[in-house]
Amino acid sequence: MHSEWSLVPWWFCIGVDGPAGGALQSVDPGGAIAAAIPFDQVIGCVVHAGAALSEPGLVQHRSGQGLIVGEPRGGASTRARRVAALLAQAGFEATASSDVRQDIWYKLWGNMTMNPISAFTGATLDRILADPLVRDFCAAAMGEAAAIGERIGCPIAQSAEERQALTARLGAFKTSMLQDVEAGRPLELDAIVGAAYEIGQRLGLATPNIAALLGLGRLFGRVHSLYPEQAPA
Repeated sequence: MHSEWSLVPWWFCIGVDGPAGGALQSVDPGGAIAAAIPFDQVIGCVVHAGAALSEPGLVQHRSGQGLIVGEPRGGASTRARRVAALLAQAGFEATASSDVRQDIWYKLWGNMTMNPISAFTGATLDRILADPLVRDFCAAAMGEAAAIGERIGCPIAQSAEERQALTARLGAFKTSMLQDVEAGRPLELDAIVGAAYEIGQRLGLATPNIAALLGLGRLFGRVHSLYPEQAPA
C-alpha cells in the first residue's frame, strides 16, 4: 500500500515575505510549471489517502478519503468551499482550510524523515523508530523543519517525539518512497526533502540533518538510477 504523500508544491513560498518568497526551484526547475499554470488559478490540496499503482495507468485505492483544500495565499474563499463541496459529493471526506500551507507543512514535517530513510535502508516504519540513533536523527531533522516553518508562517505545535509516537502506531508500514524503490520508480525526493532544504537555504538557517537526508537520498537514487545525476537545485 502506498503511504500518504507529503509533497511541497512549486507555489508554496509564493507570497511569503522575505528571502524565502518565490517559486521553488527544487520542485519546478526553471519555472516550467509556474509558466504553464497561473498562480491565481491554483487551489492547494493535502491528500490523506492510501493507494497503490499496480501497473501503469491503474491506481488502486486502499484506505482513507481525506482531502483538505484551500487558497495558496490563505483565507477562506467561495471557490475553495465549492471545490470541497464537489469533492464531498464525489465521496471524499473533503474540507476547506483557511491555511492550506500550514496543513501542507505539518504533513511534510511528519513524513519528511521516514520516506527517504525507508527508501535507502529498506526498513519499515517500526524498524526505523526502534533504533534510538535513527530516531534521534529524525527528531533533529524535524526540529530543523519546525524552525523553517516558524519563519514562514507555518509553526508546528507538536514535538518530534509526539509525532513519532503517532507514526509508530502504523507498525510495519512501507512508505510510498520505499515502494517506489521496490518498483523501480523515480524518487520524489525534491518535493519532500529538497524543498525543505531550499527554503532553509533561502532563510540562512543551518539544516545539517536535512542536508544529510537530501545528500544520502540523492546518492542512493543516483546509484540505483532513480534520481537524476544533476540536482535541480
